[in-house]
Amino acid sequence: MSARRTKAAAVTVTEQSRDRFRTAARAEQPDPVLLCLLAAAEHDPALDPGDPGEPPGVDTLLAACEAAFDRHAAAVRAAVAERSPAGPEETAALLAAVLGGRERFHGRQSDYRRLESSLLPDVLRRRRGLPITLSLVWMEVGRRAGLTVHGIALPGHFIVAVGGPAGGEEYVLADPFHGGRLLDPADAERLVAAAGHDFAPALLTPAQPLDIVLRVLGNIRIWASDRPEHARTQLWATELALLLPRHPAQLRLERAELLVRMGDFLRGSAEMDSYAQILDAFDPDTAAKVRQEARAARHRLN
Repeated sequence: MSARRTKAAAVTVTEQSRDRFRTAARAEQPDPVLLCLLAAAEHDPALDPGDPGEPPGVDTLLAACEAAFDRHAAAVRAAVAERSPAGPEETAALLAAVLGGRERFHGRQSDYRRLESSLLPDVLRRRRGLPITLSLVWMEVGRRAGLTVHGIALPGHFIVAVGGPAGGEEYVLADPFHGGRLLDPADAERLVAAAGHDFAPALLTPAQPLDIVLRVLGNIRIWASDRPEHARTQLWATELALLLPRHPAQLRLERAELLVRMGDFLRGSAEMDSYAQILDAFDPDTAAKVRQEARAARHRLN
C-alpha cells in the first residue's frame, strides 16, 4: 500500500475514533473502558493498514478487546460457579486468583516507563499495565461476570473496591497492580501517605467514569511530555481530554504550546490568543504573558 493511502487510512481511523469518543463522552452513563479503547485507537499500530485491502479500523480493535474481556469474564464466572464465594473478600480473592494468578495481570515499576501500560488494548495483550489500566480490566471483567467492582482513585495509586462502597454495602479493597493483593484500611492510608497526601474516608468513594478517563489521558500526556520526540502522542492525548465535557482549562494552553513546538505556529498562536481572552477576566498578568508567547510564535513564521 502506498504511503499516501497509508496516511489517508490513518486519518480515517483517527476521525472514526474521535467522533465515537466525543459521542461516548457525552453519553448519559459514560463507559470509561470504551473511552480508553477509543483513545488507544489513535495510537495502536495494529490499526495501520497492511497489504491491499481496507484498514482494520476502530471496529476491529474494539471487537478484539471485547472478545478478550468476554474470555476473562467467562473464566471468572466459571470460578464463581465452582467456589460460590460468600462475600466480597472471597470474591476479591477469586478475582485475584483468576486475573492476577491464572491470567497474570499485574504491573512492575518498569511499566511506568512504557506507553503501552496506558493503552488498554496493549494491557489486555501484554497483561501488564499501570494501576489504573489494570483496575479498568478488573472493573470490566467483573461487570461482565455479574460482580460489583468499583475503581478507587487514590492519589498516586489507583485500586479497586470489590463490593459496594457507593451504597454502604460491605466491600474489600484490592490492588490489581500487585496481582489483586487484598488491602486493609491501613494499607490504603499508607498508599495515600506515600503519595504525599493525608488520608480521608472520602478517598474511597468510587471514581467517576470521566475522571478515570481524564487520569488515563493525563498519564499519557505526562509520559510523552518527558520525551520531546513523542510530542504528537502528547497532542492527541491533550486533544481527547479537551473533548471531555469537563476538563482543566489549562489544557487549551498545553495544546497551543504543542502546536507551536511541532511547527504549526499560526494555529498555536491563535489558540494562545483565544486562551488569553479567557484569562483576562481573572488573571490579566498571565493573559499578558500568554499573548507574548503568541507574538513570539507568530514571529517564527518569518
